[in-house]
Amino acid sequence: MNQIIKTLVADDEKYSREELKYLLGTHPAIQVSGEAATGREALAKIITDELDLLLLDIDMPEMSGIELAATLKKMKNPPLIIFTTAYSEYAVEAFKVQAVDYLLKPVDETELAEAIAHVSELLDFKREPARGKLAVGGEESITYLNPAEVLFVSRENNTTAVVSSKGIFSSRKTLKELESRLLSHSFFRVHKSYLVNTEVITEMTPWFNGAFQLTLEGTDVQIPVSRNYVKSLRDHIEL
Repeated sequence: MNQIIKTLVADDEKYSREELKYLLGTHPAIQVSGEAATGREALAKIITDELDLLLLDIDMPEMSGIELAATLKKMKNPPLIIFTTAYSEYAVEAFKVQAVDYLLKPVDETELAEAIAHVSELLDFKREPARGKLAVGGEESITYLNPAEVLFVSRENNTTAVVSSKGIFSSRKTLKELESRLLSHSFFRVHKSYLVNTEVITEMTPWFNGAFQLTLEGTDVQIPVSRNYVKSLRDHIEL
């Protein structure tokens, strides 16, 4: 699918907005629907328009980029976010609010193209109805799993394991690739090495240094939740 990606550029510096719009102009799928100079102006435009993507500076007046992203997470269908900033130290906070990417200024054309390609893939899965089965297994045979049968996915030593109610299977795909494919189902990244089916979570208990552990139906394995993901996970699954 190559649908139009309606995009808002939010940066308090006019030169930065113009530079981003110029770079975005080389991508046919991108439609720059507007721009904003403050966090509150960006929020107002997002509430009014149905946007797919937000290129967002972090150091913004009235409402910072991080504060705006945290507010957008509460919306039913928020735009995907690519942060653009001159400060590398905000990266952890950016991914806490589930940014798709984090680009340092001056924005590199290749890095921007890679980020847009990722956004396009995520939007394709988001727009398509949830269907299909997950192919797992080795060279001798392929097993097809319904996503609802998968309990969690882990990645260790360049090996991806898919743990399901039918058993444990290997996958040649990375965790990032599986996260994209399972976006339209009830899966959530809780750790750099774990992707979890939120429908089978039964309990979350404190572990150490702000981290937690998850108990899941159908397995005795305790799944770690990095402290960077705790708040976003609770926002995602709790009423």
